Amino acid sequence: MSPVLVTGGSGYLGTQLTAALLRDGRRVRATVRSLEREGDVRAAVRRGDADDSRLEVVTAELTADEGWAAAAAGCEEVHHVALPMIQSDDPDDVIVPARDGTLRVLRAARDAGVRRVVLTSSFAAVGYSPKPGAEYTEADWTDPDTPGLPPYPRSKTIAERTAWDFIEHEGGGTELVVVNPTFILGPTLTAQARSSLQLTKAMLDGTMPVVRRQRFGVADVRDVADLHIRAMAAPEAAGKRYLALADGPTISFLQMAQILRERLGPLAERVPTEEAPGPEPPRLIIHNDRAKQELGWRPRPAETTIVETAESLRDLGLLEKR
Repeated sequence: MSPVLVTGGSGYLGTQLTAALLRDGRRVRATVRSLEREGDVRAAVRRGDADDSRLEVVTAELTADEGWAAAAAGCEEVHHVALPMIQSDDPDDVIVPARDGTLRVLRAARDAGVRRVVLTSSFAAVGYSPKPGAEYTEADWTDPDTPGLPPYPRSKTIAERTAWDFIEHEGGGTELVVVNPTFILGPTLTAQARSSLQLTKAMLDGTMPVVRRQRFGVADVRDVADLHIRAMAAPEAAGKRYLALADGPTISFLQMAQILRERLGPLAERVPTEEAPGPEPPRLIIHNDRAKQELGWRPRPAETTIVETAESLRDLGLLEKR
């Protein structure tokens, strides 16, 4: 069986996806920006109860052409979950690497004869433009020209649009499926608190005195990995987008804080109890019906994900000592 390529293999989602594939008996080739990360990747997947003897770690970076042809060679399936790690106030510094990095992966996949690419996009590419009723499905798209749109949702929207355009006009026989997660939480296999975990850590450490007023959907990182695998396997998924989030209503950061306090007792004694001043956030409805109905996907409850995120940070020793 040919190896499965996972880009961003050292990341929060990449390690969970790699571990899940290895547990399924697959051979995995994971990309990292530097082979100095190989030990971290292997340790992470072992935390995920996976045997790393079928794992190959290779270097390829989204901002450079080198390494991608070799990474994709011999693969029939590619999971593109990598994100360029760039901090900048210049929108082009965020948008260009996201767009061009996606194109590098897709070109390498096409040239290698890859059957299907499953791409991690984001709800940011779906529901960050105002819409009457604020109710979103996979048919919706963020308008990158929305006034005041931050660089991150612009970059995710432009990168996903670019991916669909490439597959339509230059993709050859390679298929594309896109997963659009909401705010990803859940236990980490990495030894660092990255991305969305930093917000949970700040709540628990007491370094966030108030939370911002915002509603959002929660997606468990393990469920996003599972959706990637299901989207790769289902023939009918080709050419479709799938929103990933837990069942039930969207929540606010204050509700997330209340869940932590109610479920975790002393561990959550520093969690904020107040919202920042401002208008009440509008209601937000996000549908996950397509993934459940077409792929048999069954996400965890948001409350379970939030609690197990905090427990993971505690168990890995990533919270400040009291």
